[in-house]
Amino acid sequence: MKQIVIFTLLFSSICYSQSNSISEKASFKVLGVCEMCEERIEKETIKLKGVKYADWDILSNNISIIYNSKKIDLDKIHRHISLLGHSTEKYKAPQETYNSLPDCCRYETIDPH
Repeated sequence: MKQIVIFTLLFSSICYSQSNSISEKASFKVLGVCEMCEERIEKETIKLKGVKYADWDILSNNISIIYNSKKIDLDKIHRHISLLGHSTEKYKAPQETYNSLPDCCRYETIDPH
């Protein structure tokens, strides 16, 4: 009986350490300006297979994520967010998608001069 308990504890700790070893943390800039942006960015990023956590900060424009690097890579996450209309450090949002954002979500400014 004692051996079964020890084996179970050992096996569960090995499984736990293996599942943690593929989790990656990252933080990068994502352009946006309002709470609608925040909701869109977080909601759509967390839907990606392999993304476990997404939190975008309005003031700093930084997104913090935790993802499974065996299921998705950081480049795909950047690409996906840009296709939502929010430029990242790696990818610019397509102009057509950006233009379809609500007015309050438009972060680009046009210089009148």
